[in-house]
Amino acid sequence: MTIQGKVVAITGASSGIGEATARHLAAHGASVILGARRTDRLDRLVTEIEAAGGTATATRVDVTTPADLQSLVDLAVERFGRLDVLVGNAGVSRISPVADLDVEGWSAMVDVNVKGILHGIAAALPVFTRQGSGHLVTVVSTSGLKIVPTQAVYAGTKNAVRTLLEGLRQESTTGVLRTTSISPGYVRTELIDNAVDDPAVRERTRQHMADLGIDPTAVARAIAFVIDQPHDVEIGDLTIRPTRQG
Repeated sequence: MTIQGKVVAITGASSGIGEATARHLAAHGASVILGARRTDRLDRLVTEIEAAGGTATATRVDVTTPADLQSLVDLAVERFGRLDVLVGNAGVSRISPVADLDVEGWSAMVDVNVKGILHGIAAALPVFTRQGSGHLVTVVSTSGLKIVPTQAVYAGTKNAVRTLLEGLRQESTTGVLRTTSISPGYVRTELIDNAVDDPAVRERTRQHMADLGIDPTAVARAIAFVIDQPHDVEIGDLTIRPTRQG
């Protein structure tokens, strides 16, 4: 696998898809730089990866703060001399009808799901350009492929990122940059924990995700697959979901 020796930064790395991706890539020889707000979890993850023979480091990252993304990229370059891949995984969801007018929730999704990706691009792109190579792997969602009630704004943020990456791809056909959108379906993560205010609805939704969702490691393997392609091959979009998901 060409993952061996690659330097990969991951946002939202303290749990779920980000954590699984960190473990999987490190197990295949990548050096991983982990970013998230929960530094206690990051520190524990770094310790566990290193105990298993992998290479990892971490820093606190709030993707709504551009300087934090810059620090993540700078850490990669300072410690390993370069950055090969930025996995933009941090995301939040608020589930409710538009008519509920959850303006605060809308703003949070725009700030994290859209601006957070832009902040990562702003930090990583100059490094990729200087190196002559780089790969943006961004986690979006099947919610942007099948629009359903209560997820209109969440889906909108994910489709905004999908559009952004396609535009960037068309602007970057010199062979320097690769872009990939990963669209997971139901995955057993903590995403739903803060997505719904009503405790009863939240518990039903959590149980549904637990029953139907796939393990985050499945998405980690998909991310590894796109990273593992030869430099002249770009997988633009990859959808991964439970076989039972409608």
